[in-house]
Amino acid sequence: MAMDMSAFRRFARTFQAGEMIFSEFEPGDTFYLIQSGRVELVKIIGDIEKTLDILNPSEMFGEMAILENSPRSATAIALDTVTVLEFNRQNFEILMLGNPQIALKLLKMFTKRIYDSKRRFMILTLNEPQAKIQDVFLMLDETQANLDRGTDRREFKTTVDDIAHWAGMGIAETRETLGRLVTQHKMEIYADRIVVININDFSRFVNLRRKR
Repeated sequence: MAMDMSAFRRFARTFQAGEMIFSEFEPGDTFYLIQSGRVELVKIIGDIEKTLDILNPSEMFGEMAILENSPRSATAIALDTVTVLEFNRQNFEILMLGNPQIALKLLKMFTKRIYDSKRRFMILTLNEPQAKIQDVFLMLDETQANLDRGTDRREFKTTVDDIAHWAGMGIAETRETLGRLVTQHKMEIYADRIVVININDFSRFVNLRRKR
């Protein structure tokens, strides 16, 4: 997202590497737009701390506090020295009313971020590595444009690292799980793409696991 935010430098804040920006479950009335550095979002699921996402400059987080007036759904931690623009309800309204182009871009970003967060949570709540991996491909099938949906076969321009990130799994475990899917003739892996033989098989498998 390329936006001129120079008029809002007075809302800038800096956090040092390892510093907690906010904690899961605490009340919140601010959201943040990253200017520099990376932010990790983590959540406790069961007794395990899971990384939900690692955000980069031009990405935002904490927006649910503005949209739903709800407690923080995750913990945000600065991975590097991070500079953000911090918006509360009052200056968010100033931003929206005074800058229609920025407002439209932010609203589109809000919509995508809400979908990504909820969809990622659905993946992480699955217990089996195969179910998580297969649900990642279902998510990609839902969101990626220019896919040939005339058949059940799908080709995704993605990488093992991307799949591991979305599934909340390590690279080694992800490679092993993908290898099993290849052995089961459910998937083909090439240098520039990953092919799912039958996306409906993945849908049936994941839905059965989610109902348990």
